[in-house]
Amino acid sequence: MRALLAVLLLCWQFAATAQSLSLADYARQPQFLEIKISPTGKYLAATSRSEEGNVYLQVIDIKTNQVISVRHFSGRDSIGTINWANAERLLLTIVRDIGALESPVATGELFAVNADGSNAKMLTGYRADHEKDAATIINYLPEDENFVLIVTATPNRRGSFSLVKRLNIENGRTRQVARAPMRSSGMITDANGVARIAVGVDQNNDNEMVMMYRKDERSDWQTLRRYGQRDGSFQPIGFMADNVRILGTSDTQTDTKAISIFNPETGQEEVLAHHPKVDVAPIFSLRNGLINEVIGAAYDYDIYDEVFFADVKDQEFSANLQALRAAFPGRRISITSGTQDNSLAILSVRSANHPVEFYIYDIKNKQLSYLLNASPWLKAEQLAQTQAIFYKSRDGLDIHAILTLPNNKEAKNLPLIMLPHGGPHGPRDYLDYDSDAKVLAQHGYAVLQPNFRGSGGFGRSFLQAGYQNWGTTMIDDMTDGVLHLVKEGIVDQNRVCAYGGSYGGYAALMSAVREPDLYKCTVGFVGVFDLNLMYTDGDIPQRKSGINYLEMAIGRDQQRLDAQSPIKHLDKLKAPVFIIHGKEDQRVPIIHADRLRAELEKRNHPFEWLVKEKEGHGFYKPENNVERWEKMLAFFDKYIGDSRAAN
Repeated sequence: MRALLAVLLLCWQFAATAQSLSLADYARQPQFLEIKISPTGKYLAATSRSEEGNVYLQVIDIKTNQVISVRHFSGRDSIGTINWANAERLLLTIVRDIGALESPVATGELFAVNADGSNAKMLTGYRADHEKDAATIINYLPEDENFVLIVTATPNRRGSFSLVKRLNIENGRTRQVARAPMRSSGMITDANGVARIAVGVDQNNDNEMVMMYRKDERSDWQTLRRYGQRDGSFQPIGFMADNVRILGTSDTQTDTKAISIFNPETGQEEVLAHHPKVDVAPIFSLRNGLINEVIGAAYDYDIYDEVFFADVKDQEFSANLQALRAAFPGRRISITSGTQDNSLAILSVRSANHPVEFYIYDIKNKQLSYLLNASPWLKAEQLAQTQAIFYKSRDGLDIHAILTLPNNKEAKNLPLIMLPHGGPHGPRDYLDYDSDAKVLAQHGYAVLQPNFRGSGGFGRSFLQAGYQNWGTTMIDDMTDGVLHLVKEGIVDQNRVCAYGGSYGGYAALMSAVREPDLYKCTVGFVGVFDLNLMYTDGDIPQRKSGINYLEMAIGRDQQRLDAQSPIKHLDKLKAPVFIIHGKEDQRVPIIHADRLRAELEKRNHPFEWLVKEKEGHGFYKPENNVERWEKMLAFFDKYIGDSRAAN
């Protein structure tokens, strides 16, 4: 398999391993994104990134080690995902670089091409010959190699239906086979390829999700469950072997998300696996190249770990997977694809301290062969080390956080960057690679990423404890993490700054407002600085669901909104401010940055300013992230760098 690596690297060269990584190394997007083996094991399909940033497809003949075709798109179009529809034909999703958004977005277009590059055709979307609607594949129909099942929907049109269609992958013609009475839906098919579960937005209530079910293709759709924004929910994954019960993740019976089995005929739900502190996700076996059986559960808490069930049918696959886990302790292993005869599989392996690597696994002979590093310029031994830590908040909550420390310094009296995540409700920081944390740690800073109340992944009550507390107890959780590291002797209390993006940018400034003597500087990247503006500017208030979310998350009370808006309390602020924004940001428009700058200028308060014309809610272009880091590091060095240690 080493020869395949050489083939994949033909179109791109990289420098020999350097002593330390540059900012450009960290900003560079992964060179290799996906590798998929064909159903017969004849080909490898790999997506790679060009120097211009577009993603292109290479197909390699495994036997001859030759690239037999290359496919790329021009302009702002690029390749999203790739999958083999049959032994010779690939289906690609198309994404488009839209400046106002942080990364390319799916257009709903499906594109098909043969392994040898022939018969290339746009199958869905406005550029297709027949099916003009945006589409999502819900079943690859392995028994019918010329067709897949798709669902099309018009989510912004009230009263519209989600339509299930058979799509001919050769000519793009479709035939409708079902419809569900909802505007947008995730469809689940049974073992016979019949769409029988639909999950989507209620026709008359944007804030309510509905799960619908039908017993067979001749039956009418019935509503099984409805979920409001504060309710627990069952998220279906697929039908069990009996073609009746449904496997899914759920927090209707537990506070954290469990793996559950739901019987739509009886309405009963059975919890299969549950962790009391953190959400769990299912681990599947693979059969005929497709997901087969849930054989275990994975979770990310003190470490990334997994448990395997004893009473599973696919014992051999479970044993193979457990052996692989032992070979990669603490790393996430994803099976990206496999052959129909279960003889070969492609693995993606990663962790917070290891870049993504791809392997090919000979299942029958239990042999593992290294293919490549997705980012060949990143070496594990060069990366700052990341770990999970825990501390208590001042009111007794257990807080999980991610801590990254410099490699070349003793973990004692370090300068600290407190880095809260965005969201804030739903996202969380994982034990996974984070370029911001690695960059800052390489340059001598400890980095704390607290999973404050309101974060996702730690249970519904923990998430909802953050509602309307954006600038109070959520900020206290972050401060308590800093003070914990000070007490442990890891951090120098006189050298602490805050930095974050989106809600994290808000939290960085609000932390400096609430703790003016603790934070020596603060960086707000595409940050929210006035909660009142969230009701009038940006894309959130353009939807009824967005307004309802804001009413739940930050409330309508004017006194509370002002009390929790950092721009209203700048007279308390001592820390210098660095404002970074994208001019095309639609989620948090630049009016937030402009008004903060104006208020700081009125007070003659020290600040720095970086705005990029063609960036949105986060920077996507590598050169802009390099500039951002260069200026941030100079800012941090000025106020809490090593030269300040003696002050």
